[in-house]
Amino acid sequence: MRTKYFLVLTIAAVLGSGTLVFANTSAGSGSISGKITYTGTPPKMKPIDMSKEPSCAKQHPTPVLGQNVTTGPGNTLEWVVVYISAGDQGSSTPSRAARYDQKGCEYLPHVLPMQVAQELQIYNDDQTSHNIHPLAKVNSEWNRSQPAGSPPIDTKWAKAEFIPVKCNIHPWMHGYFVVLNTSHYAVSDQHGAFELKDLPPGKYTVTAWQEEYGSQSQEVTISGGENKTVNFTFKVLPY
Repeated sequence: MRTKYFLVLTIAAVLGSGTLVFANTSAGSGSISGKITYTGTPPKMKPIDMSKEPSCAKQHPTPVLGQNVTTGPGNTLEWVVVYISAGDQGSSTPSRAARYDQKGCEYLPHVLPMQVAQELQIYNDDQTSHNIHPLAKVNSEWNRSQPAGSPPIDTKWAKAEFIPVKCNIHPWMHGYFVVLNTSHYAVSDQHGAFELKDLPPGKYTVTAWQEEYGSQSQEVTISGGENKTVNFTFKVLPY
């Protein structure tokens, strides 16, 4: 009787182990990571003069620089959007809203990716009024004021588009809404690094977009749970 008892336990343990291994293998989601670099001479970003808005100027003892081309160590580029532009199997619209802040008369973050139809909340964290003006062409263009202390502006975008956004009150404020048809996207950090996670096996087109230098794409095939490395290099010019 005792022998049969231990035999049952052994079979259960083996089956349990096999089930775990099978589940782990079938999960098989991979990732794509890499770095964004540049060749050439990048333009020098100029300090932003906020003296016309003292409440914002005092938040920046050291003046902030323009972010159109933001470089890092080792010829790397920040604020480059990397995303799956083809081969994605589709994903549902996130229930979590994307958030965009106006703080110190800056747009935070400078570039904000989101999905089509995802809720977007725009906050004014400053003591002064702002004027949000997304320069959409595929979607509807609009222009709304947002006084200090007012509730967030709630909106969404119906179609994929790279949308410049500006403040008509503070002309130095500039950023981008990047509206995508995929949930697989990333923005390169201060070291130019990015990672696209949770990719099922398949063939993908990976695209990197920089606001001054356009887009580049590469084909990548993911098998199982592997991590592929993809790097992009932009040729930059001073201006």
